[in-house]
Amino acid sequence: MPPAHPGLVLKVAVPAPLRQLFDYLPPRGAALPAPGCRCEVPFGNRTLIGVVWGHEQSEVASGKLKAVRRVIDEQPLIDPDLLALCDHAASYYHHPIGDVVATLLPVLLRQGSEALLPGRLEWQLTAQGRFAEPAALARAPRQQQALELLQQHPQGLPADMLAGLDIQRSALVALEKKGWVVLREVEADTPVPRSLMAEVPPTPGTEQQAAIKAIQGAHGFTPFLLDGITGSGKTEVYLQAMEPLLKEGKQILVLVPEIGLTPQTVRRFEKRFNVPVISLHSGLTDRERLHGWLRARRGEAGIVLGTRSAIFTPLLRPGMIIVDEAHDGSLKQQDGLRYSARDLAVWRARLLDVPVILGSATPALETLQLARAGRYRHLKLHNRAGDAKPPTLLLEDCRALSGREPLSPASLQAIEDTLKQKQQALIFINRRGYSPLIHCHDCGWEAECRHCSVHMTWHKRDNRLICHHCGAQQRIPRHCPGCGSSNLGDAGTGTEKLEELLEARFPGASVIRVDRDSTRRKGSLDAALKKVHGGAPAILVGTQMLAKGHHFPNLTLAVILDADGGFLSSDFRGPEHAGQLILQVAGRTGREQVAGRVLIQSRHPEHPLLHLLLSGDYHKLADALLGERRDVGLPPFGHLALIRTESAKAEEGMTLLGEVAALEGLPEGVQLLGPIPAPIERRQARFRTQLLLLAPDRPPLHRAIDVLLARLDSHPMARRCRWHLDVDPVDLL
Repeated sequence: MPPAHPGLVLKVAVPAPLRQLFDYLPPRGAALPAPGCRCEVPFGNRTLIGVVWGHEQSEVASGKLKAVRRVIDEQPLIDPDLLALCDHAASYYHHPIGDVVATLLPVLLRQGSEALLPGRLEWQLTAQGRFAEPAALARAPRQQQALELLQQHPQGLPADMLAGLDIQRSALVALEKKGWVVLREVEADTPVPRSLMAEVPPTPGTEQQAAIKAIQGAHGFTPFLLDGITGSGKTEVYLQAMEPLLKEGKQILVLVPEIGLTPQTVRRFEKRFNVPVISLHSGLTDRERLHGWLRARRGEAGIVLGTRSAIFTPLLRPGMIIVDEAHDGSLKQQDGLRYSARDLAVWRARLLDVPVILGSATPALETLQLARAGRYRHLKLHNRAGDAKPPTLLLEDCRALSGREPLSPASLQAIEDTLKQKQQALIFINRRGYSPLIHCHDCGWEAECRHCSVHMTWHKRDNRLICHHCGAQQRIPRHCPGCGSSNLGDAGTGTEKLEELLEARFPGASVIRVDRDSTRRKGSLDAALKKVHGGAPAILVGTQMLAKGHHFPNLTLAVILDADGGFLSSDFRGPEHAGQLILQVAGRTGREQVAGRVLIQSRHPEHPLLHLLLSGDYHKLADALLGERRDVGLPPFGHLALIRTESAKAEEGMTLLGEVAALEGLPEGVQLLGPIPAPIERRQARFRTQLLLLAPDRPPLHRAIDVLLARLDSHPMARRCRWHLDVDPVDLL
């Protein structure tokens, strides 16, 4: 039988490490599948799931082409705007288009599952459950949390929404056995409530009103930087700005940097609006993520909330995109497709012709410069909401403090005073574990990872040394491997040691530790935050998980340890990130009636950037850092790309990058810095070498990348070295 479409072939994006589309013959006797449909194709000796990109005349004889085995979707699964977004991401980040499309799709769709949304499963209260007392579940806090949430929503809540709120299925099943809740299948198209608003919004302040009016008055694509100090009410601006769009039936896409911020943000939106809210993040099962993705695509979700990968969520009626904490580094993917969700949010808003809001108390310098140059509309919130006053920042000279005393006498006294006043204190150190170093007092041996050029961290509760880069673990040696001495000790402080010291120093106080280790179990973070929100006197010990997005009404003191590290970093972005982190932590304090205090412990109290921070004005620090970067042409006054190799032998990466960089033919103005060993030279038993490209403008930078990638692809040594490209890198370590 002759082909149904003579001369035409399908251009298919296949998940393979090649920067190209592949030609396939269309299915015989069938209509051509539209762009955006998935298909099953042979690829070497494998069968892969690809996405139809288009139809073209092929330059290859049809006898040499393979045919599509099966078309999975009758209608396009991926909308034209998402295809365009993938095309832009593949081009800008110089990444294989098939891998970009695979990033967009939920796992089950990548595996060829049908894109079907079953009748929605909802957990609902029984008559007995409506009158059940949550206090009776005090010894089962997860069940108590689930019951309280359902009693707040007696009409029932979808199972996938409860999963997004970190409510465990096991807790719901336990309530079901008590006869208090039941799981029912309901019609997918639930009637829209008569009233959009679930509660009356508060009256915004003058600055908030101006920001809301500006956003609501925007038509089409308009990028906004909502630049407001911590506690200034940026979330309230989001809520009131999205209200008229939700009334029109439009959908709002909201990106947050951390999974930990997702449940509380979902609750905030649900409390305000009678619209379905779905969350998408890595904590969901593959099935839950697929259902949320499909509900957003069908337009069932009024608000779609997620972490960075949610930027690829399909929307039937897009109205606005919001990126909260837009400065945060976790919005940049650090493996595979190394994309910035913040930058793709702006690009996608342009494709959809909708407004985009980038909200931050400490904007990234690139974003701030775009606003100052007039490319983004700059909305400023200088004052805290209500009567709350900005915290007072004080610098504590800790040069005389011994290494075994992480907290200064002044800090300990401030904590004691805070507890006496029935308030809460936060002790912040961005280092988990008990101690970052185990060493021998006799010969100087230090416990280093066998696979990485870093020290192993002692986790006392697990009684193990753990590498925070590759995850390798080992028991603590009883004797020094170098000299056999038993005179081993630890140096430095992590969150575990702080918790132990504070419990000994304040025996009657509640000490709550929040880090990746203490919140490993599902629901544990929510349980810890619930304790804090209870308002009882307590000492919080935590990492940057506590630094952003949280509102603790009774927190009046923050003590910041090891504040100097970022200002002394070899990464040029170190001072920017350190300043952002300090001010974000400071912003957790004094958000109600009592003014906050922040003690910044420093062994370099003379550092000029630290003194700029003491005013609490991030823009003073930003002005100084922007001046330095302008002088040397670093971002945002120049543009960077990083090529990094990983090899079994150190010289292989140096040789490969050295030979690739030595050839002529690069565009004028592009500087090559390196190759040099990476600051962390060895990771996961492979040596890391890097080459940095710096250019004053993006076009020559991307032309240079094309030249270097072509050389790498054809270089014989490239087969012995893994390598990757990172455009606009945020981590040079």
